[in-house]
Amino acid sequence: VGKKQISLETFLFLLFLTLLYLEISMRVGTAPICIYGQAGCPSSSLADFFDRVIQQSSRMHGISSSLHSESQNFLPRRNFIGKRKCHTYSIPTPDDKENAQRLGREQMIEVILRLLEAWSDPLSQFHLSMSPDQDQDFNQYGSNKALEISDMLHQLREGMKILGALGNSVTFLSPESFVPVSDFSFYKRGELNSVDHHNLLFCLNRDANKVKNYLRVLKCTTFPGTDC
Repeated sequence: VGKKQISLETFLFLLFLTLLYLEISMRVGTAPICIYGQAGCPSSSLADFFDRVIQQSSRMHGISSSLHSESQNFLPRRNFIGKRKCHTYSIPTPDDKENAQRLGREQMIEVILRLLEAWSDPLSQFHLSMSPDQDQDFNQYGSNKALEISDMLHQLREGMKILGALGNSVTFLSPESFVPVSDFSFYKRGELNSVDHHNLLFCLNRDANKVKNYLRVLKCTTFPGTDC
């Protein structure tokens, strides 16, 4: 988290995506993405690209789910879920598959990117708040998983930007589209308590699930011939 060097896994993942992007770009040129199964369409490479990104999002959701579950065993149990909004509440997201399918490709990519961008700082806050003097087992576990998820966030952001470029979608997010700094106010640097931890991990798991599901919808709308 922060300004650390990227891991070897992240480097290899991004290298794979970059090489696959170059391969698809050379084969497609400036033509729009074609229908899955169409003659002469390099859909298999692009479908593989989607599958790789979706697999990574599923891994991220799995790790966030495990982290949230583990927190129930180590952190004090309190009836607090729902008292605070997730900091990503200002990002308009589809609430079901049907509404997600109504979004255009560019809109869906922007929603996914905004969710991914919104978690870099809170994960950094979470990592910094893991004091080795308290709940040592969970803090070590939580700190390691926060770093792992941060790597995945970086990989997925780059993957989404490449997917946007392949579809000639706008991938640059203006500062106005980011989650306002004020929405991070309950994630104070180095001052998170057990309630903050619970709330953050609950929201992380929720948003990771959204990203995974939206990516699946995006693949289905890109390749109408696939089994969705």
